[in-house]
Amino acid sequence: MENRNFQMDIQWNILHYPEKPTGFGILIIGDERHFVDESKCFWTQNEGRLAIVNQLKEKGYTIFSSNLYGRNWGSDIAVELAEKLYHHVIRSEILNNKIHILAEGMGALVAIRLMEKMKGRIRSLILLNPIISLKDHLEQEKEHKFFYKKLMRELVAAYQLDQKVIENNVFGSQDKVNLQFGCPVKIIHVLAGGKSYNQSKLYHQIISDPDINPTFILPEKKPQLGNMMIKFFNSHETVL
Repeated sequence: MENRNFQMDIQWNILHYPEKPTGFGILIIGDERHFVDESKCFWTQNEGRLAIVNQLKEKGYTIFSSNLYGRNWGSDIAVELAEKLYHHVIRSEILNNKIHILAEGMGALVAIRLMEKMKGRIRSLILLNPIISLKDHLEQEKEHKFFYKKLMRELVAAYQLDQKVIENNVFGSQDKVNLQFGCPVKIIHVLAGGKSYNQSKLYHQIISDPDINPTFILPEKKPQLGNMMIKFFNSHETVL
């Protein structure tokens, strides 16, 4: 069996099984394009992501992911479901209880909050082209009215709050991200359009941490992503 799709809280989830498991698991938290349904997911439909999944499986990693209510933008219910999925997988599969997390784009908002809830159970974290600050992301999108309106509709649906309440909550608050991640972190940026890494002061504070050492690669180097991720994950598996 290569993978198994199942539902939790009416959301579809997927488990990818390696041929020769090593006992280490990776939770993938996708970006705004991500989805999981009853038979497939974005990371198996997208050629580049599928190559990464296959490379990780070849190295023995058990991979799991969830639809997480679609474009959740770091909502409470998405974070809660991600933690619930972790417990389900640890109970049902033969895995080390300290997992790796691979989060892309919007998925970083869930991953960072998840680290607060799952201290001691996350082995390492890779953030791929991450959105670290929702506030800064909204401020950037304000320059593009169409995309801002679209994003606000998604936030209203994700947080179940009125637009004005969301705007007041986001713009009226300080970025509250714990910079003490509590586990090894690697940030990888695929340079495309420049915007993806031109983020908030908070973000630049994070990538200036000598322990994080962000990696910037050109789009034509994307085939190297899988090996880069494997090398990082593997370097944090000596202590079980």
